[in-house]
Amino acid sequence: MDTEAQPTERDRSSRPSDAEETSDTEGPEGRSRFALMSRTAEWLPGGRITLSLLVCLLFLLLLSTFVLQPFRIPSGSMERGLRIGDRVLVNKLAYRFGAEPRRGDVVVFDGTGYFGDADYIKRVVGVGGDHVVCCDKEGRIEVNGRSVDESTFLYPGDSPSTVPFDVVVPQGTLFVLGDHRSESSDSRDHLGSPGGGMIPVDDVIGRADWIVWPVGHFTRIHGSGAYARVPSAPEAKPQRAVGAHG
Repeated sequence: MDTEAQPTERDRSSRPSDAEETSDTEGPEGRSRFALMSRTAEWLPGGRITLSLLVCLLFLLLLSTFVLQPFRIPSGSMERGLRIGDRVLVNKLAYRFGAEPRRGDVVVFDGTGYFGDADYIKRVVGVGGDHVVCCDKEGRIEVNGRSVDESTFLYPGDSPSTVPFDVVVPQGTLFVLGDHRSESSDSRDHLGSPGGGMIPVDDVIGRADWIVWPVGHFTRIHGSGAYARVPSAPEAKPQRAVGAHG
């Protein structure tokens, strides 16, 4: 009896087809895009390195335009939390998709026509419909009849305001103040100006969420919980203003 193993032919069905062995995962469109990028890289000085840098720059530009924008703190109006020269990241999506600024948020806005031809950073103290008054018997700001303890973010030695005011914030606008009240030009300064010192919500660029520079000052910027117990705004009333901050 012949015990030598007999060679057997491999089942042809188990062989990978030519298409499987040389499958084209990119397809015509993928090859076209790759060819275009290769031609572009050849045309650019520096080749693929330059192309990669340009793609990164384009990505950063889109990110800055639509998602996150760096902002340099130009003055001491938001000390003690934000110092001159600090760089913050502004979340430009914070108030999209139906969200609205809240009391305590630190926002960057376009002050053209209201504060001046520049972007500003301030803290939201009153939103549409709020009745904001300074000050109660203890020298604190009141919002909708509730006194607010601002000691956690107010600049040491500053009072909430040295000038009295009594305003009702129109719908669609914000009443904003700097944390360093004695050094801040804010809604108090413009009560008699066009817009009555209020900032249209539509002019808000975004919410300042992070301090990213200098590295030693890196931290998240939290909205103050000091306003958490402020009740909802009463029915809107005609705006009234008393006093001005000169």
